Amino acid sequence: MGSTTSMLASLSRSKQTSTSSSDTDSHRDSVSSSPIGKKLLTGITGLGLVTFILIHLAGNLTLFFSAQTYNQMAHFIEQLGPLFYAVELMLLALLVVHAWMGLNIYWGKRQARQSTYSKYESNGQPSRQTLASRSMIVSGSLLGVFLVGHLMTFKFGKVYMLPGSTDRDLARLVFEVFQRPAYTAGYVIVLSGLGLHLRHGLWSALQSLGVATRPSVFAASAVLGGAIALGFIGLPLAIYFGVIG
Repeated sequence: MGSTTSMLASLSRSKQTSTSSSDTDSHRDSVSSSPIGKKLLTGITGLGLVTFILIHLAGNLTLFFSAQTYNQMAHFIEQLGPLFYAVELMLLALLVVHAWMGLNIYWGKRQARQSTYSKYESNGQPSRQTLASRSMIVSGSLLGVFLVGHLMTFKFGKVYMLPGSTDRDLARLVFEVFQRPAYTAGYVIVLSGLGLHLRHGLWSALQSLGVATRPSVFAASAVLGGAIALGFIGLPLAIYFGVIG
C-alpha cells in the first residue's frame, strides 16, 4: 500500500512538472507566433537597431570635423577586440529576428485579406496609414540589400593605410567612394528609404510597447526618422559637392 501511494505521488509530481514545462513552452511559442508577440519582438529589436543607427550616425558626422578625428574613432572601435565582435554578433541577431518577424507580420496580413487589392479603410479613428506604413516591406528589403553592399564596400573593401602607420585610413576610402555619382545617388535614395522606414517603424515600436499613446509621438517619430535620414545623406552630398574633403 505504501509503495502504491509513493508511486501515485511520484506520478503526480511528474505530471505537474510536465504541465509546468508545457505551459512554459506554450508561453514561448505564443510570444513568437501571436500577432501581438510578433509586433512586440519587431518593436524591441527595431529600437535596438535604431540605437546602433544613432551611434553610427554620430560616428559618420565626425568626418565633418576632420579625417583624423574620423580615423581615430575607427581605430578606437577596432581596438575593442572581442567586445567589438560581440556587439557585431548581437546586431546580427537583432537584425535577423527583426527581419524574420517583419516578414511574418507582412505575410500574415496578406493571408488575412480576402483580396490582395482590398482597400485600406479606417476604423473611425484618426488614420495612421501613410506611404511609410504601406511600404515597410519594400523599404526594409531595400535596406537589407543595401546593407550587404555597404559592408562589402567599407568593412571588407579596399584598405588604405595611414602614412607611417599600421592604422587604416578609412576616411580616404569614404571620400573616394562618395565622389562617384552613381554610388552617391544610390546612397541618397536608399537612406531616404531609411527615413520612411523609421517614420512608421519608430511609432509602431513605441505603440507596441504602450508608449505611443499621444498624436505627438507619431509626429515625433516622423521628425526623428527624417532627421536621421538627413544626417546620413548630408555627409555624402557634402563630399560629392566639395564642401568637405
